[in-house]
Amino acid sequence: MQLLRWTVDVTHAQNDIFLCMIPMFHIYGLAFFATGLFCCGVTIVVMQRFDLQVMIEAIKTYQVNNIPLVPPVILGLVKYCKDSSYLTSLRRVGSGAAPLSKELADEFRAKFPWVELRQGYGLTESCGATTFMVSPKQARARSGSCGALSPTFYAKVVDTETRLALPPYQRGELWLKSPTIMRGYFGNEEATAAAFDEDGWLKTGDLCYFDGEGFLYIVDRIKELIKHNGYQVAPAELEAVLLSHPNILDAAVIPLEDEEAGQIPMAYVVRAAGSQLTEDQVMQFVTSQVAPYKKVRRVAFISSIPKSAAGKILRKELVSQSQHRVISKL
Repeated sequence: MQLLRWTVDVTHAQNDIFLCMIPMFHIYGLAFFATGLFCCGVTIVVMQRFDLQVMIEAIKTYQVNNIPLVPPVILGLVKYCKDSSYLTSLRRVGSGAAPLSKELADEFRAKFPWVELRQGYGLTESCGATTFMVSPKQARARSGSCGALSPTFYAKVVDTETRLALPPYQRGELWLKSPTIMRGYFGNEEATAAAFDEDGWLKTGDLCYFDGEGFLYIVDRIKELIKHNGYQVAPAELEAVLLSHPNILDAAVIPLEDEEAGQIPMAYVVRAAGSQLTEDQVMQFVTSQVAPYKKVRRVAFISSIPKSAAGKILRKELVSQSQHRVISKL
């Protein structure tokens, strides 16, 4: 709560009107709306449940100017908000809960140039935000970054095999220390022991790197990386490429088991209404923009991408669907 008060102070948000569309049982909504912002005395408009059009109308009705969002909603605003005049009161949008690609951030800024877009990073185990963009200038200069460490936090990037700390620009697992870090998982000593090293560092499970000035870039969840012929492929990177296609409304990438390669990237794609986009066209579009080992090698079209209430892609559901598809073909 002290960190939320600090955030409001440094961003001069004391008189802002916030809109809450994030579930308060998720750490993002819990830290912001159920606890932190109450301590700051700011005005909060609460949505009973999320609906994109209702949210857009609420922004206009209540002259909302500050919204913490998640990447799927930011994508929705870019793809579906036809009348930007509804958002003229908006001055700041935050993004968290899942990685926001540089491509999507740039699209949002191009469509709504008067809105400050800042990405942050946090997790349930850190009880909220770990990194933060203090100024819009920082955010624009480092599109794709989650910001620099918040007060009280220490971090290091660790090689997952050697457990040695890595220098800037080297990818590894993010480890954290702070007074805000959880004491452990309730009633689960085994999981708690696995989450911390012997010196008390929290192993986040996130693949990342810091630049030379201490700004964090999240690549993906380590456990969600696709292992293809000895290479590691980040689903979030391929999803960012797919979402840049004008006829793709949403997309998710999962690993598909393969005898020769171990795993191959498979894309689930939501086509725009009336689009005749084919599987081959999707694969060729990705191939033209990524290294050969990162190519999408299977495509399936779907009506919507399953997501959690906090906006995270439910990859396990899609993996299960892909397994059923393979079995049915056999």
